[in-house]
Order: sequence, then C-alpha cells, then structure tokens
Amino acid sequence: MWITLSVVTLVWLSKTQAHDFCEDVIYECKQGNVSWTRCYEDRIATCGLRGRFAPNFIRLRVTSSQEAEVSPTLHHRVHIPPSALQRSRGAVSEDEVLLVATVINSTFFQLSPPPGRGRGRAALPVHRQGTILGEAVLAVRAGNHPVTNLSKPVKLTFKHNKQVEDGTCVFWQESWLEDGTGHWSTDGCDTNDTGTEFICSCNHLSFFAVLVNPVLSVGKSNAVTLTYITYIGSALSVFFTINSLIICIFLQRRRPEKAIGVHMQLTGALLCLHLSFLLCSLWEWLLKESEEGWICQGLGLCLHWSLLATFTWMALEGFHLYLLLVRVFNIYVRKYLLKLSLVGWGLPTLTVMVCGIVGVYGKFSLDLRDGNNHNSTVQMCWMSSQFPQRLLVSYITTVAFPCLVILYNSCMLGLVVFKLWEVRRDSGWKKMDKEKGSRLWKDCATVLGLSCVLGLPWGLTSTTYISLTGIYVFTILNSLQGVFMFLWSLALTCKSQSDNNSSVRDPSSQKMMMTSFNN
Repeated sequence: MWITLSVVTLVWLSKTQAHDFCEDVIYECKQGNVSWTRCYEDRIATCGLRGRFAPNFIRLRVTSSQEAEVSPTLHHRVHIPPSALQRSRGAVSEDEVLLVATVINSTFFQLSPPPGRGRGRAALPVHRQGTILGEAVLAVRAGNHPVTNLSKPVKLTFKHNKQVEDGTCVFWQESWLEDGTGHWSTDGCDTNDTGTEFICSCNHLSFFAVLVNPVLSVGKSNAVTLTYITYIGSALSVFFTINSLIICIFLQRRRPEKAIGVHMQLTGALLCLHLSFLLCSLWEWLLKESEEGWICQGLGLCLHWSLLATFTWMALEGFHLYLLLVRVFNIYVRKYLLKLSLVGWGLPTLTVMVCGIVGVYGKFSLDLRDGNNHNSTVQMCWMSSQFPQRLLVSYITTVAFPCLVILYNSCMLGLVVFKLWEVRRDSGWKKMDKEKGSRLWKDCATVLGLSCVLGLPWGLTSTTYISLTGIYVFTILNSLQGVFMFLWSLALTCKSQSDNNSSVRDPSSQKMMMTSFNN
C-alpha cells in the first residue's frame, strides 16, 4: 500500500514542480517565444494548487447538459449555456467537462499596433483602446475544443461603480506575428450597462475585459450651463474679433509693422473659428432636413480648416516672437508676411482638401451620459462618425498638431519671461523700490496677454479630465479668446500712442521701440 502511495505522490510532485503551480503558469508562459495565451489556456487545466484554493481561480467539472455559473471574484461572474459546454466536448461522449475561470492582471497583455489593411473588412474598426476596468482580465476555458460562433452567447458580468462610463466589452486577439502582443477587439461581443454592472454577451470563450474611458460626470445642469457659456463666449468672441480687426487695420495704416500684420491674420483665423463653431453647432435649427448632406460636410470642412488655421497662426506668432527676441538684428526677410501667409493659410487648406477628398467630413454624433446614466446624443457638423479612420485623422490634426504648437509657444513664453528678468536685472530694478511694483504688474500683464495670443489656454485640456472646475476654466478661457485678443489689441494701441509720445520727447526711444517684442 505504501508503495502505491509513494508512486502516486512522486507522479503528482513531478507534475507540480515550482513552475507548474497555477500561480506561476503565466510567468512561465510569458518567458517562451510562442503564444503565451495559448500556453496559459493549455496549462491552467492541469496545473497544481499550492493550497486547497487559489485566489481568483476556479476549476471544476460541470455537467454539459446544464447551465454553469461561476464567480472567480466578487466583481466577476461567468454564465455559460449548455450549448457552449457541449461544443467544448467535441466528439467525446463524457457528460462532464472541465471549466476554468480566473482573473489576470491586465499588465500582462501588451498592445501591438493596429492591424493593417488587407486583413478583412472589420480589421480596423474592431481595434479598441482605453483603460481596462479594474486592470482585470477574465479568462474562461471549457473542455478541450475551441468554443466559437455560439448561437446562445456566454454572459460575463463585470461590476463597477457609477463613476465609470463608456464601457465596451472586448476580448484579447493576438497578433498574427505570434510575438505575444495583440489588441482588444469587440468582434462577437455586445455590451449592456445596467448602471452597476457591465454585462458582456459574447459568442465565444477567450480572455475578456471591459475597456472604459473614465469621464467626469458633469450632470445635466452643468452640461446645460457649459453649453450656454460656450455659445455666449463664442458670440462675444465673434463681436470682439471684428473690433480687433478694425483696430489692427487702423494701427497698420498709421504705422505699418509686421507684428500687427501677424496679429491681424491670427484675429481673422479666430473669427472664422468661432463663426464656424456656432454654425456647426446650430446647424439643426438653421437647415432643413433635406439640406443636411453636402451643407453639413461643408460646415465641417470650414470648422476643421479654421481650427488648423488658428493653431498655425499661433505657431507663427511664436516664430515671430523668436525672431524679435533672439535674432534682434538682421531679421529682415523679403516678403516676410507673404511667406507667413502661405504657411498660415496654405497648410490648413491643403490638409482639409485631402480630408475632403477622402470623405472625412459629415455628421458627428457624440453620446453623452449624465450622473443618472441617462443617455443623450449631441450632433454637429464635424468629422463624420461613419468615417472608419476618423480617430486617426482627429488625433493627428486636432491633438498632435495643437500639442506641438502649445509646447513650442510655451518655450517662447519662457524665453519672454527670461528676457524680461534679464532686462530688469540689467537696468537695476532692485534700486527702484517705488517703480518695482508697477513694473512687476506690467510684466505680469504682458506675460498673460502673450499667453492668450500664443494659445496657451488650450493647454488646459488635460484639466478637463481631473475636475469640474477644470472643465469650466477651460471652457471660459477658450470661448472668450476673441475677447482677450481684443484686449491685447487695445494694449497695442495704447502702447503705440505711448511710444509715439515718448519718441517726440526723446528721439532715442524710437530705436528701443523697434527692438521691443511688442512691435
């Protein structure tokens, strides 16, 4: 008898070496060059447990003719219909099948670039990105045969709190390179959010998760308030940018300067931006239903063009500031404003022409959800929601490009601050205690004014993901950018009059004025 027990014990120990425990299987499979998910699925059926139970791990034999429901954790539940269990048996006549359900940390799944063209019509749309809910991936395995294309789906439940929104059920699809990477796909999975749970209905068994984009819930009242702030701010910006153009034209006639010409171009781009935004947002009330097609595409094109033009001219403002601060002497460029205009207006025009040819523009639908999980849809003329590569175009032209502009102009603003400090240090401002306060306020006003001209308030986009206050600050500052440009134009007018008066009293001050960055 003891010989038999010894043999059984040795066999069991040989199958449960240190690397064969269920807790260590994933690390062992990750070290191999083959598909680690396939290795993991194969080995969790035979791995050993260090104790009687393993955390987040369930393995048991279930009857294939009955429904099976297991919960590896308090937040995860799996419901498998009999048809799925019977298919997992294959041709085996046994009535029971082995069911394994476990939860894996999402850090083990490394994303690969999106699938390229030529891999089926759904190759691009099924690729999803986001944050894994709870960093938990639910792995489900049944029987010895793959379970796919089920008529009655498998239901997987992921509990969550009400602060998580926009969840999408996905499964892990490995890369065709079999290098251990892959992507999250929605193929064969439907999502149902009950408010406290995401219920995923999938027609196969695999590694499942819920991709979420945590969005700050502003509530219905705040959403209405922000909408009114945006519309009123844009309307005010339209009015004040028109006045700013009048002021710039007046200044240009009195004293032709390249800086005023650049300000004029930026003001014109801002005017087009706010006008286009108001038209695209209010198109449902302005147009008849039969006229929505080509007119909405045109409005979306105009909005995209004016947005690109605004950021391009902001970048050119930073470039002009660089010439005035760093290359103070010998900055004459033949047909300078003409060359800037070719870049400022030509680059956005070329971009929207390409986008228009490929059919980017159209009706854009945005699904919103308030704190009570009530859904609503907002529509406007922008990049069409039906265009398969809309996200790629949007990321490049409305995320990557503005980020580069804001980064560059932030460096230019830092250079301005350094130059101001250098000028005050050389002029001995420490000895002028009476004038110190007034000079400090003037310098702060200059920095704040330049921040608005250079478009740095757009850099507050990141604060909209942190707090409701950040959303309000971002909305107010950017909707009123036209008003700030008007105030800057008034400051230039006052500066021009002050410089003219000082030049009459002291002709030597005219030379200083020509090298000032305000010019």
